[in-house]
Amino acid sequence: MRLGVLDVGSNTVHMLVVDAHQGARPLPAYSHKVELRLAEHLADGALLSKEGERRLRDAIDDALRIAEDKGVEDLMAFATSAVRDAANGLDVLSRIQADTRLDIHVLSGSAEARLTFLAVRRWFGWSSGRLLVLDIGGGSLELATGIDEDPDAAISLPLGAGRLTRDRFTADPPPPDEVRSLRRYVRAAIGRAVGDIVRYGRPDHPVATSKTFRQLARIAGAAPSSEGPYAKRVLRQDDLREWTERLATMSAAERAQLPGVSEGRAPQLLAGAIVAHATMDLFELPEVELCPWALREGVILRRLDSMPGQPARNGVPAVTDSTPA
Repeated sequence: MRLGVLDVGSNTVHMLVVDAHQGARPLPAYSHKVELRLAEHLADGALLSKEGERRLRDAIDDALRIAEDKGVEDLMAFATSAVRDAANGLDVLSRIQADTRLDIHVLSGSAEARLTFLAVRRWFGWSSGRLLVLDIGGGSLELATGIDEDPDAAISLPLGAGRLTRDRFTADPPPPDEVRSLRRYVRAAIGRAVGDIVRYGRPDHPVATSKTFRQLARIAGAAPSSEGPYAKRVLRQDDLREWTERLATMSAAERAQLPGVSEGRAPQLLAGAIVAHATMDLFELPEVELCPWALREGVILRRLDSMPGQPARNGVPAVTDSTPA
């Protein structure tokens, strides 16, 4: 069966096409990304602008054409923090849905964390024991821990790399006092959440997902993407500490010259590094292993689990804990 997943994120709109069936690993068939930077189109930080809505509609139209061209039989679409944070986000999606007949679900932060956790569990398997999964997006940081496929705890914090860059930095590179202020802010926010995670026990296997963690691991010496998804990649806290200090002195243009860092993501890499290091430090993680699967794969796996002949998990057949447009 050919499935499509349309991910409307804070930074990109990503269309992923996979060949999948129950009991088998989803095989990527096609991937298309548009760097929409939707969060930058939030007027006064609350309302999605007309230009943002137009660009989102264009990206969705492109995704629908791709789905038709690639023979997609089942298209699932979801939006995350940028639309979730916009006061008019549901209104925008309703207008798009009326024109396209495409249902786009707005995932809660908890749903993001749980679906990402499912993907990580399936990738590493039961032998990993208790997982702790960290995911830094453009608008939020997701944390989840558990020994099963559904985590014991799933938390979302408004500590996305893009959000913090826009809200906290005024220059490129930012002045040292802004870097220190962000560090204090991030550590206080994560510190309040530590107890809700560690009370279930220390993790046997700490794992990180997301583009931010992959780029940080790459500049710290991890294998490039050309070596494929099965190459083991880790990010060590000591290396991350050194790189966070170095990134604070570099401009976005200089960061974009680092291995694995895209020009579009370079401006927010420092904020992402501050969040990543604070999380690893406060959870006392010497290193984390990178997982190539994340939220999109979690959505696909949940969909496969809910197909006829398979019982719904936790009473939820597809994209869990979501709000339809």
